[in-house]
Amino acid sequence: MLSISCPNCGAEVQFRSPALPSRVCDYCRTILVRSGDGIEAVGKAAALPFDVSPIAIGTTGSFDPRRFEVIGRVRWGWEDGSWNEWLVLFDDGSDGWLAEAMGQFMLLRERPIGDITDPVFRLLIDGRTVLVGTELRIDGDPFTVADARPATCIASEGELPFTAPPGWSIYSVDFRSPTGRVASLQREATLSSFYDGRYVTLAELQVRGLRPIEGWRVPAFGG
Repeated sequence: MLSISCPNCGAEVQFRSPALPSRVCDYCRTILVRSGDGIEAVGKAAALPFDVSPIAIGTTGSFDPRRFEVIGRVRWGWEDGSWNEWLVLFDDGSDGWLAEAMGQFMLLRERPIGDITDPVFRLLIDGRTVLVGTELRIDGDPFTVADARPATCIASEGELPFTAPPGWSIYSVDFRSPTGRVASLQREATLSSFYDGRYVTLAELQVRGLRPIEGWRVPAFGG
């Protein structure tokens, strides 16, 4: 863990993993990037809008079977809504994403994009678009394109593996399989990232430290 002072406000800022070079200061919301033993301020994160997510920075849980802690978030928006992607740090030092949309949760890990050779997927990598419902195969499993749309970063917080300034735009494609697997492609002009995982429930993850929400009782497992 690296602890340094925010160059903008002087508050203590902690980086827990060398694999996570970006951090939003909890006090002044300056976006910070680690470089060697130093740190650079590269912009300002927008204020996070109100939402009703029960997840929060510091929420803990367990997945297959490693323990994790939620340490960061990117809030994405599109023309008709928004969703959260929470970065989780596992106790072995690896990380993953707990995606949250319309009351459903998915836990995904990044995979090398070269692993996927399906021709439909390669078309997407090359900047093409495909229709929702298009079929493809990932690791031999059947998938369909469940969603494909431009998305924009609304705000970010905590520790992240990349900088996520407000207004950053990507093209997001979600894939679903009848086996319960989920996958996601996030594409920029010259760079794409691929994430693979499955649907999960908060009870299955044995989460602790859920955020109280007015009108919603925190489950016994989540306190």
